[in-house]
Amino acid sequence: MTYSLNKLSNGLRILTVPMQSLESVTVTIWVKTGSRYEEAKTNGISHFLEHMVFKGSKKRPTAKAISEVVDSIGGEFNAATSKDWTNFYIKTRVGNLETAMDVLADMVLNPLLKSEEIEREKGTIIQEIAMYEDTPMMHIGDVFEELVFAGSPLGWDTAGTGKTVKSIKKDDFLRYRSIHYHPDQMMVSIVGGIKEAEVGKLVQKYFTGLTPKTVTEPQMFESKQDKPQLKLQTKKAEQAHLIMGFMSEGRNYEGRFAQSLLATILGGGMSSRMFIEVRERRGLAYSIRTGVDRYQEIGYLSTYAGVDVGKTDVAIKVMLNEYQKIADGRSAITPYELTKAKEYLKGHLALALEDTKDVTAFFADQALFSKEILLPEEVYRKVDKVTVKDVLVEAKKLFVPEKLNLAIIGPFKNREKFVQLLK
Repeated sequence: MTYSLNKLSNGLRILTVPMQSLESVTVTIWVKTGSRYEEAKTNGISHFLEHMVFKGSKKRPTAKAISEVVDSIGGEFNAATSKDWTNFYIKTRVGNLETAMDVLADMVLNPLLKSEEIEREKGTIIQEIAMYEDTPMMHIGDVFEELVFAGSPLGWDTAGTGKTVKSIKKDDFLRYRSIHYHPDQMMVSIVGGIKEAEVGKLVQKYFTGLTPKTVTEPQMFESKQDKPQLKLQTKKAEQAHLIMGFMSEGRNYEGRFAQSLLATILGGGMSSRMFIEVRERRGLAYSIRTGVDRYQEIGYLSTYAGVDVGKTDVAIKVMLNEYQKIADGRSAITPYELTKAKEYLKGHLALALEDTKDVTAFFADQALFSKEILLPEEVYRKVDKVTVKDVLVEAKKLFVPEKLNLAIIGPFKNREKFVQLLK
């Protein structure tokens, strides 16, 4: 698998990944902006704008007109907003590439942003926010990031709040677009059974009208955490949901592969340490998993668990012990355990790369944020080079009390018992 990364004369980047054996193609427009680029008074505008581009464009003035074209080519289309990127995509048959490009370009570059549609969509987004808040398994990640990124836009909810969403007007969208939606902060990716020359001509046709502007950088976050932190959200529920995690480094950290393997050993599958100890041996949780999340300058390694309310404190103790046993050497990582983790990571990546949407995410995230773009086989080699010693170095550095964070959603009013557990 290979890729090409080129630029139009206006600065717009074009990422192409040919996969000649496929009959499908995924076309995606990426904008290097998200909730961490926002102002407090319009928090949620990135996500709100994502919704609005589907409501009508210059060529297709209604949501129905847009969706009918995509349906007529048997396409799949959607969008997503994160804290540092927004994307819009259509996946379709290769023969419909130009139609997909035309629709996407028109939606993203020429949205009508009708005031009546804006007011109507506010209700939809407020209901979406309520849905997440009513679903602790989905909402606990937001609560955790509110804790670890307190005082920074990184800690804001991507969807905003009911108050901020209600306040957003058409002028806010126009201003936001003028700041962020320009070629120096945008990229078009085309992945699938494509011919690069044809793709270049189409991008040139539909995106040359963009005007270069100054790149806007987000506020960088620096963790000043020097003691364990707890955030408890009291909510009547039959199950407690929690995330326990430690602050780590950002996207381009050299030891990221060792950290990913450490997370896999702890909670990356049904034979991982957390899964066996918390679920299989003790029956404290149905779902438990460990992973690493990264932004440009910072990240965290964390474990999510949905646990029995009456045994939440026991689950927390067991999870803490699993972290500590690795850090203090009481439970050595064996060569077999490391090999299994390596194959787990490589296998999951290989399976994901069978779909053009996942291939798009793999390459585009690197193109937007990394110093270099690694091919899958280069990732495999870097994973294979990690030693047990490398993993232990990361564990000893990460798993220290002053970097510990715990977020909980559950029917608890007394936070002091959880504070004591963290000590």
